[in-house]
Amino acid sequence: MRILITGGAGYIGTELTYELLKHSAQIEEIVIYDNLSRGNYNLFIGMHKLSGGKVRFIQGDLLDTRKLKKALKGIDIVYHLAAKVTTPFADQDPHLFEQVNNWGTAELVYALEDEPVKKFIYASSVSVYGTSSELVDIDSPINPNTFYGISKMRGEEHVNRLFQKMPTYLLRLGNVYGYSKSMRFDAVINRFMFDANFQKRITINGKGEQHRSFIHIDKTANLLSNISVKDTLKPGRYDLVEDNLSINYIADALMELFPGLEMIFVNQHMTLRDLRVKPNPIVNDQIDIPVRTLKEVLGAFKEAFTF
Repeated sequence: MRILITGGAGYIGTELTYELLKHSAQIEEIVIYDNLSRGNYNLFIGMHKLSGGKVRFIQGDLLDTRKLKKALKGIDIVYHLAAKVTTPFADQDPHLFEQVNNWGTAELVYALEDEPVKKFIYASSVSVYGTSSELVDIDSPINPNTFYGISKMRGEEHVNRLFQKMPTYLLRLGNVYGYSKSMRFDAVINRFMFDANFQKRITINGKGEQHRSFIHIDKTANLLSNISVKDTLKPGRYDLVEDNLSINYIADALMELFPGLEMIFVNQHMTLRDLRVKPNPIVNDQIDIPVRTLKEVLGAFKEAFTF
């Protein structure tokens, strides 16, 4: 099979590429389609060689209709990971969110409607749920309250058209975290790890009682890969969440790993957004990676730092 990954040079895309190549006998080619807007070139360098000559790179934008349609020729499976992302506490550049997450997704969907693609996998976000004091799941109403969440919701609206044309998977991902060969350090746990290791202190917004839904990068890549190589998950809409953790719970785990860690609380008078998403056993049972505690995962992350 021939696979195209939009945003393939990014945080999730890099790990997905390596995960897919574990099944190289099933894969003829992986096309990385990325505009490199984050300035992240880690997929292209390092000691981790991509074997077999099966990976090809196209530097292109989702809004470049001609290049996108050309890249889709002969492709069997498309992963749509390309997105303008944000941290839980930032909400700016609404125009850019709209251009990439909404209209970029629309452009890809338009192109796919003219191509005989066999499977489409879209990485959405639990941000479409907005804020909730109760546990939510895939059947809960969506009510995004950030520019990012709104743009992902609009992206979903375009993707919904493909359910009638091809096997389609719409996955609402929790906050993805963990060590990768192609790191993001703006995600909350990753940022905490960097600051704890090198600054010996972390900054917590609000009281730290707010919850977020999380999924480890390894489990994310593993599940995404298995959709193609195992083909045991039925097309549909799913939440991809492993744990719901408060910021204070994460901070306590970090204090065990980094004795003497300093915590600075800012804006403690503010009640920040709270969101907990119910893990879906149907999806999580598709993941081959053993269960590890948060401390075990973060301990392995700590060992990845060079000093």
